[in-house]
Amino acid sequence: MRKQKGFSLIELLIVVAIILIIAAIAIPNLLRARMAANESSAVASIRTINTAEVTYNSTYPTVGFAGLTAVGTTGAGVCVPLSTNACLIDSVLTLGTKSGYTFVAAAVAGTPSVTYTANGKPVTVNQTGNRAFCSFEDAVLRVDPAGVGGITAAACAAFLPLNQ
Repeated sequence: MRKQKGFSLIELLIVVAIILIIAAIAIPNLLRARMAANESSAVASIRTINTAEVTYNSTYPTVGFAGLTAVGTTGAGVCVPLSTNACLIDSVLTLGTKSGYTFVAAAVAGTPSVTYTANGKPVTVNQTGNRAFCSFEDAVLRVDPAGVGGITAAACAAFLPLNQ
């Protein structure tokens, strides 16, 4: 009789159980790291929107501040800067969704518009991010720990600055 070579069923089950335990420990950490990366990207995007709004206001003083589509890049190909399509931010951010966050920038009505709000909130709270971020013409980045964000300048001003 020859001796059989290979692993027994018990040995294979033990290996599978060890792999499952390691995965159960690692997966939540990976998800937290992904949410942290999304939040970091959202902060950078709000800062980009702030810079674009100030540049737009300086370039088109008769218009003042504007929304994402006027400040950003729409369409494909070479972008020709106009007051309706200033080419100051990329097309992904202009569409309003990037890295698990939804972004809105709106100018307050008036000619020229003297204020704007920029808001970035998670697409799904506790899954793509935990916190929302907002800013207005003072360019101070503020954070909403509940993940809702400030739609108006007054609502945004009620939140604490990011560095506190």
